[in-house]
Amino acid sequence: MGVSENSRGLILAVASSAFIGASFILKKKGLKRAGANGTRAGVGGYTYLLEPLWWAGMVTMIVGEIANFVAYVYAPAVLVTPLGALSIIISAVLAHFMLKERLQKMGVVGCVSCVVGSVVIVIHAPQEHTPSSVLEIWTLATQPAFLIYALATLSIVLALILHFEPRCGQTNILVYLGICSLMGSITVVSIKAIGIAIKLTLEGINQIAYPQTWFFLSVAVICVITQLNYLNRALDTFNAALVSPVYYVMFTTLTIVASAIMFKDWSGQDVSSIASELCGFITVLSGTIILHATREQEPAPPIGTVTWYVSGDSLKGIEEHLITVQSSDEQ
Repeated sequence: MGVSENSRGLILAVASSAFIGASFILKKKGLKRAGANGTRAGVGGYTYLLEPLWWAGMVTMIVGEIANFVAYVYAPAVLVTPLGALSIIISAVLAHFMLKERLQKMGVVGCVSCVVGSVVIVIHAPQEHTPSSVLEIWTLATQPAFLIYALATLSIVLALILHFEPRCGQTNILVYLGICSLMGSITVVSIKAIGIAIKLTLEGINQIAYPQTWFFLSVAVICVITQLNYLNRALDTFNAALVSPVYYVMFTTLTIVASAIMFKDWSGQDVSSIASELCGFITVLSGTIILHATREQEPAPPIGTVTWYVSGDSLKGIEEHLITVQSSDEQ
C-alpha cells in the first residue's frame, strides 16, 4: 500500500528538526572559532565565512530546511510546525555537552513551557485553506489585510535594524530574533507558494510560467538571507540554548498570526479554541521570561587583565602586571 503522504511529512519533519537542532551547535562553534581569529559576527564581522565548521553547520541547516520545505508539501502545517520543538531539545542537549552552556533547572522549566505553549497554540490555531495554484496565493497575498501586515512587518524590521540594533542589539536577544522571526513569517507565504508551484508542475500543471512564482521565489531568497545574517549575530552574541527556544516561539507565533490574517480563518474559531490559544500565549510568555531570568551570563574579563585566545573554543584571562590601571582621580 505504501507510505501515506502524512507519514512522509512526519518523517521529514522529524529529520528536519534533528538537522536544524544540530546546525545551531555547529554554527555556534564555528562562530566562536572565527571570533578568536578576527571580528566577531555579533559586531558585524564576516570572518566566519572562512571557518569550515560554520559551513558544516550551514549545510546541516540547509538540509534541515529542505526537509522541512518538502514536509509542508506532503503534510499540513498543523502536523509539521509543532515538530519544530524537537530542534529546541536537540540544540539544548548538544549545547550542554559540546558548548558547556549549562541550563539552570528553572531554565529547563522555561524551555519546556515555551515548547508546551507553542504546541498548544499550533494545535488550536485556525485551519488554513490549502491553495490550489500560485495565482490563488497571489490573490490572498494582495488582499488589504495581509498587505497591511506585510507593510507593518517590513516597517518593524527596518526600525529594529536602523534604530534598535545599534543601541541594544548586543544586550537584548529580541532585536536579532525579532528580525529573523518577522522575516520568517513572510518567508512562509513564499515557501508555500513555491512548494505548491513545484508540486503542481510535477503533476503536469505548469506554474513556472507565472511571474508570481518568480516573485515569491525572490521574496523567499531575500528573507532567508536576512534571517541567516541576523541569526548568526544572535548565536554569536547569546547562549545557543536560549536562542533556539526563543526563536522557535517567536517564529511559530508570528507564522500563525500571518497565516490567520491571510486566510481569514479566525472567524470560524469557537470560544474553547480561542481560550486555548490565549493560554498557549501566556505559557509561551512565561517560559520566555523564565529563560531570560535564568540564562547563564558569560563573565566579562576583569579590569587589568588581557584576554588571550588559546584555541577556537577556549579563552584564558592572564593578569598583565606590566599594565598599570589608574583611576580617574589619580592624575
